[in-house]
Formats: sequence, C-alpha cells, structure tokens
Amino acid sequence: MAFAAQFAGVYLNFNPDDAASRSSKLAAFLAQGMDPQMGWDGFGKLAAVAIQAYDIEAGDAHNAVVSVAFQTGPRRMMLSVPIYFSGDDAGERFVVSGRPAILPAPAPADLPQVAKPETDDAAAAELKPQLEGFFKDYADGDAAGLQRYVAAGKSLPSFGGAFTFAELKEVVVPVGGATREIQAVVVWTVPNGDVPPTPDSTDPATAGGRLEQAYRLTVEKQGDKWFVADIRGAGRVAD
Repeated sequence: MAFAAQFAGVYLNFNPDDAASRSSKLAAFLAQGMDPQMGWDGFGKLAAVAIQAYDIEAGDAHNAVVSVAFQTGPRRMMLSVPIYFSGDDAGERFVVSGRPAILPAPAPADLPQVAKPETDDAAAAELKPQLEGFFKDYADGDAAGLQRYVAAGKSLPSFGGAFTFAELKEVVVPVGGATREIQAVVVWTVPNGDVPPTPDSTDPATAGGRLEQAYRLTVEKQGDKWFVADIRGAGRVAD
C-alpha cells in the first residue's frame, strides 16, 4: 500500500514545466514498456496533497488494486492503482501493472445524534479553577506547577511551551463518584511561527492564533479538591 501511495504522489502532481521530471520519477514505479507519462498529454495542471493508502482489493496472490485517498483543491478524491507483487530471495517487489483511475471519495457518514449525559453542575464549578491552573501549566511546561493539579501517584507530560493557555471554554461533568471521566473544551494560543504570541495583539506578525481543542480527562477527588489522573482526546461530544 505504501508503494501505491508513493506512486500517487508522483502521478497526481503534474504541470508542463515539470513533465520531464515527472516522467523520470514515474519510471521507478512502472513496468517496462509502459507509457512514461501514464496517459497525461503534457498539458494542464493537477496538484494533490494529503495522499494516504486507503484500501486494498486482492485479485490473487500477485495482483491487487490499491485505493489511495487524496485532496485536490477543496475536493477529496480516490485513486485506484493496479499493482503486481512478486517475492523471492531478493525480497518483495512491486510494480504498477495498468492505468490508474480517479474516483470520487465516499460521502461523509451520517452522524446520529446522541443524548447529553446528566451533568453535575456543582462538581463542574469546583473543577473549573483547578482545570484552568492545570491547563496553564500543561501548556507552559511548568513541571512543578503541573504536579499540583495531578492525582497522587500520577505523572503527566506537558506541551513544554509549544502553546499558551487562553481559555477553558466548557467543562462537562457527568454525575458519579470520586472518580469521573469529564470533557473539557480548551482554547490554546498558537505561536505565529517562532514569534512568541503577544496578548491582545492585532498585528499579524505577532498575534497568536486561537485553536479550540476537546479533551477527555479522568479526575479524582482527594480530600476537598479534584485532581487530574489522565488526559486524552475527547472523541465525540454529545449533541
């Protein structure tokens, strides 16, 4: 599948100025005697990004069709690549065995609604200041400060200054006991390249971008305070 994705990276990017270069690169993937431009007439342009192997359909022990997903402009599409495989003492070898085909990508899945869980607003109010301190030190990389918000016996890595904490936008705390799995929506300030963000700046050269992220945290109540035991990506948030 990686062979087909590498081939797609060359095949799906062309313009007349690079025709000779494209042809020489394609030669590494093609069977002897195949069209060195694989059906392109040398005119027009195509640019593809986000190229990833998607699926494989085996015909027999040596032949398969590999589907590769890619993005061109605003469109997500697929490339179907016929591949021949051989394996011997010299190792595994692959070659493109026929003309590829561009196809539309599958439409997005229909996402059913799920009910919101019953929430504990009192626990959320208790957790919010703790989580604000946690996420600030989680972003800054203040190991000693971060440990004040982490459950006893636990240790969590941090961003080490890659982002700056801007806002805790939402906390969803389900009802439960002393250990709960909660969701938090956090806003990070993202540096503008290597330039540290300047708070409230409107200058594009110094202003940091804002990026919302959703997290799932395991929190434990120890004494009268909540502490973070684990942090992961949130997955799907209830509607």
